[in-house]
Amino acid sequence: MHRTLSLALAATAVAVTAIPGVSVAATPDTVRWGPCPEKAASEKAALPRLECSTLKVPLDYRNPDGRQIEIAISRLASEEPSKRRGVLLTSPGGPGITGLGYPAVLAGSGLPQKVLDSYDLIGFDPRGVGRSTRVTCDLTPEQQERGNLPPYAHTAADVAREAGNARTIAEQCATSRTAWMLPHTTTANTARDMDRIRAALGEPKLSYLGASYGSYLGAVYTTMFPGRSDRIVLDSNLGPGGYDVTAMRMLARGLEDRFPDFAAFAAARPEYGLGTTPEQVTAKFFDLAERLESKPVQGIDGTLFRGITFDRLYLDANMPVLAEFWQALDTDRPVPPSPPLADMENFMSSRFYVICGDSRWPGTVREYQRNVAVDRLEYPMLGGSSAGIGPCAFWPGERVEPPVRIGDRGPSNVLMVQNERDPGTPLAGAQELRRAFGKRATMVTADQGGHGVYPFGANTCAKDAATAFLTTGQRPARDLACAAEPGK
Repeated sequence: MHRTLSLALAATAVAVTAIPGVSVAATPDTVRWGPCPEKAASEKAALPRLECSTLKVPLDYRNPDGRQIEIAISRLASEEPSKRRGVLLTSPGGPGITGLGYPAVLAGSGLPQKVLDSYDLIGFDPRGVGRSTRVTCDLTPEQQERGNLPPYAHTAADVAREAGNARTIAEQCATSRTAWMLPHTTTANTARDMDRIRAALGEPKLSYLGASYGSYLGAVYTTMFPGRSDRIVLDSNLGPGGYDVTAMRMLARGLEDRFPDFAAFAAARPEYGLGTTPEQVTAKFFDLAERLESKPVQGIDGTLFRGITFDRLYLDANMPVLAEFWQALDTDRPVPPSPPLADMENFMSSRFYVICGDSRWPGTVREYQRNVAVDRLEYPMLGGSSAGIGPCAFWPGERVEPPVRIGDRGPSNVLMVQNERDPGTPLAGAQELRRAFGKRATMVTADQGGHGVYPFGANTCAKDAATAFLTTGQRPARDLACAAEPGK
């Protein structure tokens, strides 16, 4: 259950680090490129030029000569040396998602040729993930099926009941065979790893393209290493607190922001039988959720229904599939099976390590009960789930360092691109990050729904702004609102 819902969920040359007493002095290895592991790039056959390597980095940057871990990296090299200006490190988000094949994904998804000519595209699996030194919480198949977000809570008792499952997972993470990585699997340390990648590649500066959680990772990098940041593009932006309890709760707002697009789509197509007005489609959502909570259909309960709806609204192209899914549930016809997610245990575990380790979450059941009561009323589609209690409530107390504070100190070299109706990283959070960056950033918003602008989105105005910045360094003179482009 809930597998789709868990996916939704991913200045001057001054200080080299924002954290006092943390050294990054050790000299990294030289990168030796070779073939990629078979699973690293599904596009390997189409893009045989993708190369891979590994890099040793400190587990704990306060002790740079101590225990080392491995970071898996990849490269799609520019084929135009005369046009190459550096490296563009990329991140698809997460946390917990492999990024080793992401350069190939970008190249195959419309990243303009002039960007491919301008940079070597660099991908990597963050610490804890995939081909890098991995973490685990020893999650059982049943725990993996439950997913990353708790069941929809209708009452305070529902929250209290879920607390036991959350505590069990937190204890498993804290006693697993990789618990030694627990205090060090953080966004700040992943940013330090990124700077090690930069140094190992012999580059004085790093350009960056990151989406979703990757927006926060990029924001942290350019805050910690402002003098080593070149052109920073942040797509589908989390707020300045990263993937904290606020961001988790904001998923419910994201679904409410996005849902009217689907309601209009389904209402205009009466053949789905979901209603002929947006209001009727919205009523059908709550009708199906309530029916499935009382009596699941084909293994799909109310929480999973809500989660699949949320997940499918990441892309406009998924709306017909979502409408057919609703129609099948409504009429008790067979629901097409969802393909299993690869490496679910590592994805979930590494995600818990990062989001629970980055910041402190409410620590009492009562606080989550209050949050659920508020969000269930304000954002009834998903609020009873996204405000619920999870393993972070019972996470071990040790924190090596406080979260990195995103601010306006540093060069004005950040371009933010954002859809107005993004379910996973709502506009409200992006606006908070934009305010935190101050003069450092310019933001381009696109009047469209869905998660992801560059290069996957349909809005050419927003995409052209990102391409221009990466290839020329020029950004819009001020924040730019791109109009909807119908028919795309």
